[in-house]
Formats: sequence, structure tokens, C-alpha cells
Amino acid sequence: MMPFAWTDEHLHEWREACHADAELSALAAAANVTFAIRSGNNTAQFSFREGLLADVSGTADFTLVAAPDDWAKFFQVVPPPAYQNFFGMRMRVPSVVVEGSELAMAQHAHIVRRVLELGREAISGQPQVQTPDAARSKVQLRSGYVRISLDDEPLEIFYETAGQGQDVLLLHTAGVDSRQYQDLMADAQLTSRCRLIAFDLPGHGRSDLLPHALIGGYSLTTELYAKTILAVIDELELQSPIVSGSSMGGEICLEMAYRAADTLGGVIACEASDHVPGRKVSWAKHPLVNESVFVPEWVYGLMAPQSPEYYRRKVWWGYSQGGFGTFAGDVDFYSGDWDGRDRVGYIDTTKCPVVMMTGEYDYSCTPAMSEATAKKIPGAVFWPMPALGHFPMAENPPLFAEHFAKALDQIGV
Repeated sequence: MMPFAWTDEHLHEWREACHADAELSALAAAANVTFAIRSGNNTAQFSFREGLLADVSGTADFTLVAAPDDWAKFFQVVPPPAYQNFFGMRMRVPSVVVEGSELAMAQHAHIVRRVLELGREAISGQPQVQTPDAARSKVQLRSGYVRISLDDEPLEIFYETAGQGQDVLLLHTAGVDSRQYQDLMADAQLTSRCRLIAFDLPGHGRSDLLPHALIGGYSLTTELYAKTILAVIDELELQSPIVSGSSMGGEICLEMAYRAADTLGGVIACEASDHVPGRKVSWAKHPLVNESVFVPEWVYGLMAPQSPEYYRRKVWWGYSQGGFGTFAGDVDFYSGDWDGRDRVGYIDTTKCPVVMMTGEYDYSCTPAMSEATAKKIPGAVFWPMPALGHFPMAENPPLFAEHFAKALDQIGV
């Protein structure tokens, strides 16, 4: 088998696609950068001057390097898990490095991502595009505020609800808010069997800031997170609610099953493990990096390439709207303060059933990590979710709804 290499024809088509791409033009506005992509002895270089792709050569500010066999996987129409995005490769593929300026890479990650996407299309062809279900509507959502108390300080928390029946409380991921669940909450089959409630954490979306919060000083802890959830359950008068979340929301589900089994009707923990190292990133609050562009790029590749582009773009846009330091502060919990290795084994699933599900394209908390955690919890049930990633409820709501219904069946709703 010949080592992977793009041809001169591929490179010509790749550059022509970059010249013609309106999205790349918008992303690259005012950029002045040169970067290279190297596969063995094969190098492609891209220079942008005042936001335009320029036919100039020179020293690259940074170079993305991977083994030819790894680039071959990346450039497939539908790449395998971890190869869908360069950040995923960098976390999980040993051959991948960035040579040169890491700062310049962080500053231009959005441009790099789009150039690589266009390269994939030039080399392997256009992917099949899924379209969202036009019949879904959010008109039935009802919203309001509930006043809770944290450490004797009042806070008004925004929430939305849809459906009737068993209470199911939904927890959003790091740095964003409960809008992630609006398309799932428009699923008529789910809302016919349960009442879905989603809320914004303090300092997120439409909820109040934490009292005495310092601008840029927010850092989520396990204790604060758990107390907030219990306060919302209490003030909304939820009856034995099932709690579900993804990512940091999935992690806290495991904590809630451990500390509040008598209060809950069960948990559905998605993209969760007892410990997720390696996801803190200094660029998320770096003064020379645009947080509203870098943070969505850092998480964008965590989604499955099969998920409809419409939904994936909504996830990107939601991550571009978080307040300063909110994402980084939440990741302090997700990949720092949270460590359930000493207690998940004590979860009593006879009191609080535990279902765990993880998308196959999640390279942050992989299916193997989630499965290993589930095996530590007597009575827990786990399954992987094919063709889904780290944000299953938001990146492909119709597909995730099938898994969610199965989880509700498992719990007995």
C-alpha cells in the first residue's frame, strides 16, 4: 500500500476551493498568517494577507504535522473517531504535533479548521449532508424564572419546560446554556411521555450572576454545582426527577446519584466518566486569543461528522456567546475539581438507576472511558451511541432522542 500523499491536482483543487469559499473569506477577515500542513515529505502551505488567500511563500508561522497514515484517516469523507478534527487528532493520535508558534495556531484555529475541511472535500469528495427535521417547532416551550438561594444569597434562575408526565431535569454543557436542549424539547414523542425542564446555571445564559462574582474569576466546583441543582429541584417542586446531562452535566449526574439518591428518580449521564483529564486549555482566557472564536473551535470537532451541519453550527454559535471566562471556569470542574474515582462505586442503583451513554466521536470523554466508569457502578447500564459526539442532544437531536427514549425505558418511565 502506497503511503498517503495529496497530489498536485488535489492541492490545486484545494487552493481553488479556498479562494472560492465564502465562509473561509468571512473567517479569515484581516488575518495575516502563513501555516503549513505536512504529511511525510508532502507539504501544503497557505498564506493569508489581509484576509485573502495569497500566492506567496515564506516561513510558516506554524506547521501541522502528522504521519501519512493518520492524515489518510483524517481526509476520508467520513473519518474515524478522533480523526474528524485536528484538535481530536492532537489529543488522541501520537504522531500529531504543532511545530512553530502555538499562539499563532490558537489565534487562527478557525481558519485552519476551514482550510482542512476544504482539503478533505478536494481529496475525498463532498460528504452527504443531513438536513434537520423541519417539522420540529419550539412554540410549545414555556419559560420563566425561579428564585433559589445559594449560601443564603438569592438568585433568579431561568428555565424552560415542555411536555407532561415524569419530571426530567436537563443540564447544559460547559460555557453555554439550556438553549442546547430546545430542539430536543421539541420532540413530540419525548414530551408525550415526560416533562422536560432545562435551566441556565448561574452566570450562564439568562440566569443571574453569582453574588459577589469577580469578572473573570468564576470557577465551578462540584459542591456549588450540586447545591445549585438541588436548589432548582426544590424550588420547582420536582417529584423524583430524572437528571440528565452531557459532558460536565453528565459528570455531575454521577455525583448526584451518589449524594442525592433518595431525591432522584434516576440519572442519564452522557459523555461522562469518573475522571476526565487533559481538557483545560490556557488559550480559553489568553489575552491575545479571541475567546469567542477559539472556544467554539476547541469544542466544534468533538461532534460527529455525520451530524447535520445545521445543528453543528448552532453548537458553534452557542459557544461563541458565553461570558468571559465562563467556559474556562466550567472546565475547572469538568477536567479538574470533579474526580469521582473514590465514590462512583458506592452509588446505589437500587435507589437511583444509572444509565450512561457516550457518542463514538467524543475524543474528550471516550466511550471506553465511560464504559470503564459504568463497570465500577453496580447495576449501571452503558451503551455507546454510533454517529454521535460530545453534544448528542444538540448536534443531532432526532438521533439522540432515540437513545434518550431507550434510557427512559431502562429506568422505567
